Amino acid sequence: MESGGALAGLHRNPTCHHHYHLLRPPRTAVNNLLSSSSSTDKRHFSPLTLKKQSHFASYSCNCSIDDGSAFQVAYSASAPPELANIDWDNLGFGVMPTDYMYNMKCTRDGNFSKGELQRFGNIELSPASGILNYGQGLFEGLKAYKRHDGNILLFRPEENALRMKMGAERICMPSPSVEQFVEAVKATVLANERWIPPPGKGSLYIRPLLMGSGAILGVAPAPEYTFLIYVSPVGNYFKEGMAPINLVIETEMHRATPGGTGGVKTIGNYAAVLKAQSAAKAKGFSDVLYLDSVNKRYLEEVSSCNVFIVKGNLIATPAIKGTILPGITRKSIIDVALSQGFQVEERQVSVDELLDADEVFCTGTAVVVSPVGSITHLGKRVSYGSDGVGRVSKQLYSTLTSLQMGLATDNMNWTVELK
Repeated sequence: MESGGALAGLHRNPTCHHHYHLLRPPRTAVNNLLSSSSSTDKRHFSPLTLKKQSHFASYSCNCSIDDGSAFQVAYSASAPPELANIDWDNLGFGVMPTDYMYNMKCTRDGNFSKGELQRFGNIELSPASGILNYGQGLFEGLKAYKRHDGNILLFRPEENALRMKMGAERICMPSPSVEQFVEAVKATVLANERWIPPPGKGSLYIRPLLMGSGAILGVAPAPEYTFLIYVSPVGNYFKEGMAPINLVIETEMHRATPGGTGGVKTIGNYAAVLKAQSAAKAKGFSDVLYLDSVNKRYLEEVSSCNVFIVKGNLIATPAIKGTILPGITRKSIIDVALSQGFQVEERQVSVDELLDADEVFCTGTAVVVSPVGSITHLGKRVSYGSDGVGRVSKQLYSTLTSLQMGLATDNMNWTVELK
């Protein structure tokens, strides 16, 4: 990993009860500081001093070098940073290296060190690390959106923090507190602001990771853990975009089993779907829909999405019972649907109900809401609607994305405004 500079924590003014700028250096200033250091010359930045002003925000930064010398840099900012030079109209869903990532270490006793922002790059791991040998790791996914007024919105980041804590407990790892998680996300997003797509062009995907980075030979929890966050600008997850996707029901392989880890976001869950998913895509399908491993007739979820069916005014989705990930978009869609007068049921949903539904859609952080155009089961294909985009799917997608992007009043108090 590059050992250039690291921006220290970004702090709020605890006495300020108004909207304010959460600040960091202009990109050019950061580059100048970083490029002036050699691979062994680390510069440490003290916390930024926040000042609330009427027209623009400012900060000062005390910097020290390993040889003991020190200097002070001060900036004022009244305009957003220049956007990264990429084709915003043709964003796919893939890794695009950005400027900074967040890193925080933790010992087995749960004491996390002070996190720091580092230049994005490769990390160093022991070949005996818990993550590489025993898969002791979790990840999360959330997004940041840029509004037309320049403000940045996060969507329910505390829910991701809580889900990570739940998953960490399941696989014997300490986890950052909700406050540590959310503040780390904010710092990482702000440090990479120039990579946030313009309004309507996409979002900044945020990937927090928690992994056993310490060396361990026997099967046991790792002695050290690393909490890492990186980001990437993204467009649509499925190449179809809001166009309908085509799913095939998998009848032989299963994503999860009762008593396993299907209900937490552990990394191993996703490796388990790759074989069936690859085979499905080779046949022209968008993804795979999995069934329960006991009865083999009830829906579970798609490789990385929850699934819903619609029949009249009824919306049904498989209940969370340990084998299905409790999706944050899933939870949000349920609340939105209830607020709009739909009847929502969380229960077992059979294949027969699925094939008889008026419409079907999937939900997830990456896809938000993705309408299903067809389901293929045992060679039989069932299509939904004339164009595959059902009225309910479209309505829920519009409502939720309007909240996420700041286009509608957030009466749910789900969004977090950064700037």
